[in-house]
Amino acid sequence: MTTRNLLCIVTLLILTMSVHAQDRGLKIYISADMEGVVGAVTDEQLGPGGFEYERFREFMTAEVNAAIDAARAAGATEFVISDSHGNGQNLLIDKLPVDVTVIRSWPRELSMMAGIDDSFDGVIFIGYHASTANTRGVRAHTMSSANITGLRLNGREMTEGSMAAAAAGHFGVPVIMISGDDVAVAENQVLIGDIEGAVVKWAKGFHSAETLTPEAAYEVIRTRTMSAINRIEEFEPYVLDTPIELELTLKNYTPVELLGYLPNVERINSHTIRFIGKDIIEVSNFLTFIGEFRVDLEP
Repeated sequence: MTTRNLLCIVTLLILTMSVHAQDRGLKIYISADMEGVVGAVTDEQLGPGGFEYERFREFMTAEVNAAIDAARAAGATEFVISDSHGNGQNLLIDKLPVDVTVIRSWPRELSMMAGIDDSFDGVIFIGYHASTANTRGVRAHTMSSANITGLRLNGREMTEGSMAAAAAGHFGVPVIMISGDDVAVAENQVLIGDIEGAVVKWAKGFHSAETLTPEAAYEVIRTRTMSAINRIEEFEPYVLDTPIELELTLKNYTPVELLGYLPNVERINSHTIRFIGKDIIEVSNFLTFIGEFRVDLEP
């Protein structure tokens, strides 16, 4: 076989692979929280006891659909949606497209990123918020506004977004877009990288914001999602150095004291523990245990 023939064969194989990749389309993971949804500012919108909760479930679902529609128009063909707020049962699944799958409720491995693997091409965050260390941001917290006052990985204060990005990065998958208030978008862009940001409201305080109307928010999400998909090859996975050192500061004294009895946990002060995980999966599972375990769990 001549060199020229060999080059022709290699070129044909590359072109064939490229066509097959285009035929396959893009597989997108969408993790949806609720504090960053358009108009959401207090518990009245964010939990089943709130008088506006049912209406805001509709807004949350519509924001996810806006991202799906734009991603599909730009070439995405497969979607997994993670219901990542509160009880994990917020999205109105009958209002989602028939060809998506939805991950619901807790506990689950990798928490807000359950089901992520290396088959995905990109991740979109909808309705995310700022971290508990942030002095601004609507409903700013990390995992638990009631119990957690600090969460650091490898010495860096984390948002729920950056932790979720690290889970995706473990599998080589980049985050490409985030929606939420202006503070949340900016904070996560600093941590994760130059991802697209859809600002749907501007923080005025922990429980106040200047907000777009829902339809205007959907259009911003569609625009930023389209932009993200169109430049998806530019994004890099967010990968943490391993092993990963977790420092977790809790509001109350007693749980820190009890966690200190575990052989793989070091209590470094009255409210803070240190845990070393081999990777983000081990760290995430440890945090899930802390957040979910009670001796009176049933069944």
